[in-house]
Amino acid sequence: MSYFETRDGTNIRYKELGEGRPVILIHGWPLSSDSWDSVMMALADKGMRAIAYDRRGFGRSDHAKTGYDYDTFSDDLADLISHLDLADNIGLAGFSMGGGEIARYLNRHGGKGVNAVALVSSVVPYMLKTDDNPDGVPQSTFDEMTEGMKHDYRHFFTGFFQDFYGDGWIKDKVTDEEKDWAWMTTMMSAKWATMKSAQAFATTDFRPDLPSFTVPTLVIHGTQDKTVPIDATGRAVAKAVPAAKLIEYDGEPHAVFATQTERLADDLVKFFSAN
Repeated sequence: MSYFETRDGTNIRYKELGEGRPVILIHGWPLSSDSWDSVMMALADKGMRAIAYDRRGFGRSDHAKTGYDYDTFSDDLADLISHLDLADNIGLAGFSMGGGEIARYLNRHGGKGVNAVALVSSVVPYMLKTDDNPDGVPQSTFDEMTEGMKHDYRHFFTGFFQDFYGDGWIKDKVTDEEKDWAWMTTMMSAKWATMKSAQAFATTDFRPDLPSFTVPTLVIHGTQDKTVPIDATGRAVAKAVPAAKLIEYDGEPHAVFATQTERLADDLVKFFSAN
């Protein structure tokens, strides 16, 4: 197991697979880098160096007391790139809140070394419903999430993962074991990190970061995503970013890394092989 130390002394766990062009994979809330394992294997099989890391407070990284904001998250990404001595030809893929690291890194760090990015079920550009963002999620929904986590943290996530994975009336899209893994992985995180990170992805406006998307950008989003609605996010990015290409996964929920594993891996392999 490998670690690097960030500029504020936080130890971040990361892992690598394969050799060649580096592609850094950034996980979503409230999971860990292990959610990217299948995609890592696919990238490595096609001659790429797949790299994934646990966000501070999650997985096997330090449960840092502070730093649960996107400026710090993007600094952590920059510190990983520096630690690995990656100079150029870097690909970035971010799932869910992981898309925010990409947006802020492109802006705050000038996209140093990066020449292609992929946003998967991403929270970019803005999750919160406001007068100028009518397709966003109402503040009341985030307030209910906060109260649910405060009241019974473990029970809250049992229900949360039903929408996350797109459970149906007749048949669920993933096995109970997949949802059990997600629940157990979440329980490895620090409660304060989980709640602070939820506040960050719910309230951070990435619209000022969008002009920094000047490299080829792939946007993948399920049309039935109830966790991160496509109209406020994936489709909004596709409209605002000239370099963006949107692939909609018809009928798919938020967790496309589990419900459409092979398709997602194939789309990312093709994209990063060509860009």
